[in-house]
Amino acid sequence: MSGVPIGIVSTGLYIPGYFHSSEDVSKGSGIPREIVEQKLGFRRKPVPGPEDHTCQMGVWAAQQALAEAGLNPEEIDVVIYVGEEHKEYPVWTAGIKLQHDIGAKNAWAFDTSLRCGTTIMALKLAKSLMLSHEEINTVLLAGGYRNSDLVDYKNPRSRFLYSLGAGGAAILLRKGYSSNRVLESVIITDGAFSEDVAVPAGGTRLPLSHESIDRRLHYLDVFDPEGMKNRLDALSMANFVKVVRESVTRSGYTPEAISYLAILHMKRSAHAYVLKELGLRPDQAIYLEDYGHIGQIDQVLSLRLALEQGRVKDGDLVVMVSAGIGYVWDAITIKWGPDSINEGG
Repeated sequence: MSGVPIGIVSTGLYIPGYFHSSEDVSKGSGIPREIVEQKLGFRRKPVPGPEDHTCQMGVWAAQQALAEAGLNPEEIDVVIYVGEEHKEYPVWTAGIKLQHDIGAKNAWAFDTSLRCGTTIMALKLAKSLMLSHEEINTVLLAGGYRNSDLVDYKNPRSRFLYSLGAGGAAILLRKGYSSNRVLESVIITDGAFSEDVAVPAGGTRLPLSHESIDRRLHYLDVFDPEGMKNRLDALSMANFVKVVRESVTRSGYTPEAISYLAILHMKRSAHAYVLKELGLRPDQAIYLEDYGHIGQIDQVLSLRLALEQGRVKDGDLVVMVSAGIGYVWDAITIKWGPDSINEGG
């Protein structure tokens, strides 16, 4: 069934109505506002309001995707939760709750995670499930992200995480859908970085205690910032470029064919470097300076913004690319628009 198209029917997005500005982050961290905006690369970022829980934001995004597709949720066969582990409850399968709340009573659901690379990995997984199982025809990817809760502005070691925000996203896929075809993907993981960034307390190594709370050990921390930076600098940008090029090549195109890069938020210099290495113009990506980094939500956010702004049109080759703590780099290629236009172009 490898020739059967898997297409994106619709997407959904939820962004909270609350924001931290660069000035807020500056006051909390002591870093000048100009540095927050110019180097960390954001003017503001969404943060959760009282009702903006992780799975719930995924539910709202999923409902938008279903409404835009005009699809009955009972037609969904599988729900893949692509949100974060930081959610309503510490040990909990959010996908099953999301499935229930949207009314996908004929589906089965599960959670998956690969940090900020989750959405791309889940697209690869969903495509494989649909092609290998005759009964799976419609798959929903949905989830929320609010790791901004885990950022301590008083900890300079975690400075590169100050941009973390909140939001939810969804992608609705259908087998045999001959528009917005999901093509090939590439994933690289490197476990040498697996314990460089973590929330120190609350797991089996250091259980929850009064002491751990008093020591503020329930926030994301970077245990060896300089060491991690030095090791990452030798690999990260090259791996970004590599997964994009290989995804496009495996999809039967050359990197020169890329029309739009749906890339996660990162510092300005890194964003510019990736575009330059791929031979892309600044207008072939959107720098998410008014959103910060919403983890694995970034790719859907970028794609929806690009469609709204007319940066993506039928026949375009779109590549989603991300990187996540652990470390992971992944990319997936999508041929946007109906097959008839794509073939004609």
